[in-house]
Amino acid sequence: MSTPDAPATPSPADPRLHPPAQGWAGLARAARRRLGSGELGSLPVVVGLVVIAIVFQSVTHHFLQADNLTNITRFIAGPGLIAVGVVFVLILGEIDLSLGSVAGASAAIAAVLAVRQGWNEWLAIAAALGAACVMGLLHGLFFARVGVPAFVVTLAGMLAWSGLQEYVLGDAGTVNNRHDGVVASLDTTFLGDGDIAYAWGLALLAPVLYLAARLHTARRRRAAGLTAAPAADSAIRAGALAVLTLATAYALNQDRGLPLSLVVLLGAVLATDFVLRRTRYGRQVFAVGGGVEAARRAGVNVARVRISVFVLSAFLAGLGGLFYASQQGSADKQLGGGNVLMSAIAAAVIGGTSLFGGRGKTWSALLGILVIQSITTGLDMVHAAQAIQYMITGAVLLAAVVLDSLTRRTRSSGRG
Repeated sequence: MSTPDAPATPSPADPRLHPPAQGWAGLARAARRRLGSGELGSLPVVVGLVVIAIVFQSVTHHFLQADNLTNITRFIAGPGLIAVGVVFVLILGEIDLSLGSVAGASAAIAAVLAVRQGWNEWLAIAAALGAACVMGLLHGLFFARVGVPAFVVTLAGMLAWSGLQEYVLGDAGTVNNRHDGVVASLDTTFLGDGDIAYAWGLALLAPVLYLAARLHTARRRRAAGLTAAPAADSAIRAGALAVLTLATAYALNQDRGLPLSLVVLLGAVLATDFVLRRTRYGRQVFAVGGGVEAARRAGVNVARVRISVFVLSAFLAGLGGLFYASQQGSADKQLGGGNVLMSAIAAAVIGGTSLFGGRGKTWSALLGILVIQSITTGLDMVHAAQAIQYMITGAVLLAAVVLDSLTRRTRSSGRG
């Protein structure tokens, strides 16, 4: 006598086949499955930030003071914006070595046009960002249309735009920001002149929007006959985010309030995250990074996607250069040099973006630059030599790359 076939049981080897996690216990089981398959997500970065805070607070006793935390959120804007552009390039499986030079050249163009040529500062900024886009367009065209490797194209760009930066600045080599101008105010402006309502408002808005987005996604998945996360689990995640954002708002309001630079960086991260996760263009970027030939056969215009990514990364680098100029009070020949490029690339990788293409989030740029800036600030507070800072940052970067490689190997072995 035959019996009805039993329902297929999801294989524990494939987390995607498991039903959505239910409650705290379900989330814990899902987390264990993800860890077992190498899907660590942002966990190592979050743990690292906690360890960094504990270590430097125990050593300095004032690392977690409001003024120091505020300064960290201000200083991450420039490198963070460049790192967001790096994420897009790395998702393609490529590299852009020119972004530091693009940042320096853009800042130089904006300063010279506004201060020496007497342009309206907003027009000068628009011209500088437009020039950055042209630089990225040239990189993309040589890479996607001519076939020159991205490494070579952007290495040439790094040299060329550094030369352009020196040429624009001239013999003086430095152009001070216009006093109380737009660029000068990027780093010194706090929303509402320290009004605590801005920080609290943003801290409350973020988890509400996050919860609304998750519920909307779940509703669409159910309508399409797919499994979806329960509302309770979305509420738990939104609650955890609310705790984090409210704690941040409290710390900022103990000092000067919400920095404009942090708002711009968060806006860029949110906008680019939406583009990557919610738009057809974002899916095409991941498709090209996952496999060029497969993406081409699926109808993706690979050349157009590649060119647009290099334009976007250059635009964000130009914007980051303006924040660097605001922080140091001028545009000079050194802006964009030193460890600017390496910090941006390290931030993207430390935050969880894969060097092998096809995987990454723009939030990783924010998390990674928080790690780097926290280490830099903490070591400055204990008066460590810059050589020590470089070595520690290099060690953290190496650890992130090793973790990325192990995760990729785990996936390839069929365990994840």
